[in-house]
Amino acid sequence: MPFVKKQKNDAYFSRFQVKYRRRREGKTDYYARKRLVTQAKNKYNAPKYRLVVRITNRDIIVQVVYARLQGDFVLTQARSAELPRYGIEHGLTNWAAAYATGLLVARRALTKLGLADKYQGVTEPDGTLTLTEALDEEDAPRPFKAYLDVGLKRTSTGSRVFGALKGASDGGIYIPHNDKRFPGYDAESKELDAETLQKYILGGHVAEYMESLEEEDDERFKKQFSSYLADGIGSEDIEEIYQNAYAAIREDPVFKPSEKAKDWKAESLKYKVNRLTLDERRAKIASKIEKFQATGALESDEE
Repeated sequence: MPFVKKQKNDAYFSRFQVKYRRRREGKTDYYARKRLVTQAKNKYNAPKYRLVVRITNRDIIVQVVYARLQGDFVLTQARSAELPRYGIEHGLTNWAAAYATGLLVARRALTKLGLADKYQGVTEPDGTLTLTEALDEEDAPRPFKAYLDVGLKRTSTGSRVFGALKGASDGGIYIPHNDKRFPGYDAESKELDAETLQKYILGGHVAEYMESLEEEDDERFKKQFSSYLADGIGSEDIEEIYQNAYAAIREDPVFKPSEKAKDWKAESLKYKVNRLTLDERRAKIASKIEKFQATGALESDEE
């Protein structure tokens, strides 16, 4: 049968609908967003919270967001760029940093809602699956509930978005999930190796890589971990750094803006060119005409 090109007629184009702008730009998965945002009608306009995790080349951003007709509103957020305040100054985009950022946003959200004392979460992570449960006390508030929003990130086993999920869950937020995407999960036996997950939480995978790289290629090791070595941090110090950081996050999760080295607004105003008024523009043109006429007269006298 010969190839027949399908002609799109006027009926097709009259019914054609352009997709949403963020769908055309490949920024939003509206199929997933609809299910993450739509709230049951018997919730009486109660917000449906999402734990939004976004990972860039240099930062990990975790936000607690809820949607309204006007748009999305952020309840609180945390970035891995804040971790140096708690002692984590290197590797701000690895799995352990994602866990620390998730823990920070969870403690920050519960502190803001007044639930930090009632829901402590997992103070000493052991790599097991632990969901936040409601308290047995009478008239006690239910745990703060949120759903994981990974955006367009591929949800492969061991992904850093699940590190942020684990950190927020251990921080005291109830996030429905299972252990199938955590590092150490075996698809054949369908079991989670808690030791492997705990190793990732405490940065053990970074320490192992440092040791192996130092043995195999010392030159590359010194180049790749130069910032660690400059601060005197070795593979044996990694676990203690993360343990101290998690304790510091629980002690004081409140956001504190960093001190700016310069007042950039004042710096930018130095180079701002103010727009001339009408009288100033006319005077400028008149001076140019006068200068041109004067130079023209001099050239004619020389001839």
